[in-house]
Parts: sequence; C-alpha cells; structure tokens
Amino acid sequence: MKTKHSFHKIAAFSLVEITLAMGVAGFCLIAVLGLLPVALQTQQASVQQTTANAIMAEILGDLRADVRLPPGQASKEGDSGFGLHGHWLLVAQPDTLFFTNTATMTGTVAQGDPAAPPEATFRAKITYLFPPSASTTVAKVFVSWPAQVVPTTGTPAGKVETFIAVNR
Repeated sequence: MKTKHSFHKIAAFSLVEITLAMGVAGFCLIAVLGLLPVALQTQQASVQQTTANAIMAEILGDLRADVRLPPGQASKEGDSGFGLHGHWLLVAQPDTLFFTNTATMTGTVAQGDPAAPPEATFRAKITYLFPPSASTTVAKVFVSWPAQVVPTTGTPAGKVETFIAVNR
C-alpha cells in the first residue's frame, strides 16, 4: 500500500513584511526616546517644586512659632529656627535664606539680596510688611531656584510665593 504524503503550505512572513515591521517599530522607538528628555525635565521640575514648598512650609512654621518681641529685645530661640525676627515692625530689609537640595539651610541669614553660597540651590526671601493691626504680623515669603539667580535682576527657573498673616 502506498501512503500519500501531504504537503502543507508553510506559513511565514516575507522579507518585505519583516522589513516594514522593523521600520514601524524603529519609528515608534525613536519617538519614545525623543520624549525622554522632556519627561526628565518635568520630573526634575516637580522635585524642585516639592522641595521649594517644603522650605516654604518650614519658614511659615518658624514665623508662626516666633514670639513677638518688644523693640530692642533679642530673640532667645538659639539654635532652633532660622533666626528670623520676633519684632517685625522694626525690620526694614527682607531676610534672605539659602537652602540646599535637601532643604537644609546653608550659609547665614543676610539682609538684602547677597550672593548665594556655592552649595545653595534655593533662595528664600522673607519681606516683612506693615501689619494691618497691632495684633497681626504679615510677611511675604518668596522661594526661587537656582539660588545664584537674584530674582530682582534675573529670571529664576522656578519660584513659589505666599503671604502669611499671624495673629498674636
């Protein structure tokens, strides 16, 4: 008895189909790789915004906790806090504080817009405003980055600002 061999047609991709598929995949891969720098910049901006908000929260907490002192009396806060003023009415110049990427204060508290220390990433400027009443103190807090850019003379890469009114 003679057996019949069946010939099955083998299914496969042609060289043209493989080339087209690789071209489409390569085009999609290049498009995704092109978006990577934008995604990294957005992520870095988000990290800096979060750090700046954390710095601002620390400053606001320090201003809320600061005891209002009579004129001429020195603050007794010692090593705690940022060394901000307890008698805001006598402050003519804003305080400028500098912070690193980890939101730790670096350098010293200075008056005006001094040059930033080399390790500083953020610049915080606290401007004391005339209070609407004797029992309320008001300040404007402005945090910008990079710290080397003075906001009054240049444009920082990013900034956050708020006002605080504390009832005493």
